[in-house]
Amino acid sequence: MPPEPPIASDTGLARLARCVARDLDYLNYPPRDWVVPHDDGHGGRLVDVAIVGGGMCGLAVAFALRRVGIGNIRLIDGQPDGREGPWVTYARMATLRSPKHLVGPALDLPGLTFRAWYEARFGPEAWADLGRIDRTMWMDYLRWYRQVLDLPVENGVRMTALRPEGAAIRLDVERVDGSPGVLRARKVVLATGRDGLGGPYTPAVAADLPADRRSHSADDIDFAGLRGKRVAVLGGGASACDNAGVALETGAAEVRQFVRRDDLPRVNKSKGAVYAGYALAFPELDDAWRWRFLHYMLDQQVPPPRESLLRLTRHANYHLHLGCPWQGVRADGEGIAIDTPRGAFHADHAIIGTGFDVDIGRRPELASLADKVLLWRDRVAIDDGELSRQFGRFPYLGPDFAFLPRDPGGPGWLANVHCFNYASTLSHGPVSGDIPLLGFGAERLARAIAAGFFAADKQAHFAALQAFDEPELLGDEWTVDDADPPRRRQS
Repeated sequence: MPPEPPIASDTGLARLARCVARDLDYLNYPPRDWVVPHDDGHGGRLVDVAIVGGGMCGLAVAFALRRVGIGNIRLIDGQPDGREGPWVTYARMATLRSPKHLVGPALDLPGLTFRAWYEARFGPEAWADLGRIDRTMWMDYLRWYRQVLDLPVENGVRMTALRPEGAAIRLDVERVDGSPGVLRARKVVLATGRDGLGGPYTPAVAADLPADRRSHSADDIDFAGLRGKRVAVLGGGASACDNAGVALETGAAEVRQFVRRDDLPRVNKSKGAVYAGYALAFPELDDAWRWRFLHYMLDQQVPPPRESLLRLTRHANYHLHLGCPWQGVRADGEGIAIDTPRGAFHADHAIIGTGFDVDIGRRPELASLADKVLLWRDRVAIDDGELSRQFGRFPYLGPDFAFLPRDPGGPGWLANVHCFNYASTLSHGPVSGDIPLLGFGAERLARAIAAGFFAADKQAHFAALQAFDEPELLGDEWTVDDADPPRRRQS
């Protein structure tokens, strides 16, 4: 666990909030809302942009939209205030993987960085001593970010359906009290995180285990109920290690982690692509090169952080089994039996740490899109590899993160639904979920939406230009001399 920080200073945060307000004022934020209003057909104005997801990505997009003069936005999130995103729900690492100096959602404003927030609370000396960012502290920072920018997240509101309604996109929503509602918008941004276009991935070998004997690493796991139990963890990535760590720390009798590969990867290749050139140029590459970059990085696999493994190996009742895939799993009495090339193992409960799957068909609220959206498998040849099959289900997005129709002449309303979650990675690179390049993605999306709004209403904007009559000169700045010009002197 990271060391306890020094005592926080509320005075420092208040001072920082004033500095941020001053900087925003210097930048003329928020600028005038220039977007042409559209009637929603029910006596009101259409929301210009509805953002589904009030976590880190949704907040960054909302700020980026406001910076380009789009103020008529709505943000909804199904979680209570302070539980948006994974940070205090299913994320179970002690500290973030990303280095502390990355600016994340700050969008190039120094006062909005995590460093500014941390130093305001604990001082510059504490920042110098900080190694990695505590996971829950990152959530505290995001809550402050939302507050200091006054971003209007509506918590306890989840989308249940999305479909076209005339010229608008209709979102059916359900509030935490069960009451239904409707939100009508010109544009919808799905800032819905890692599983926003799919869900937790469970390999077929474990899918038939009884629900009370298995959990996915993204589940709300009752770790206290695993105290004194034998726990089997499937997977060699960060989430598998983090869940194994919590099980050990909560008092599991033993934890055995099973990894298919003969060795753990040593290098996180994705860290080699954290720079502006990659973020800016990636969506401009042709399909073959984009596929090549992402396929290579993920085929090499991302190793768990060093800290995550050290968290495990300090426990004598932790066992790592490499080159040991599950060949069969079945209920066995009150526990489970696991068949592997190394023999049979027995456990009381299995935790599946195999990540997430992109498959729009798994999201009932997006059923209206499932058979209409262009996918990468519609554009490139897919081989028999599991990674290629997974990539093939990623949506093939336009330069503005919008869905494209699978069939020529397909539904035009898809152009008004923008995918700003993990599923956009193959089209745009890691700019809509990971901390390092988030600012590039949020600003790319906001500028594209702004350009689209202007182009859609160019006639109204031209009429407004013609009607613009704010004078620069009042007519009293000069005097006209009407006298005849002097004659040329004769020599």
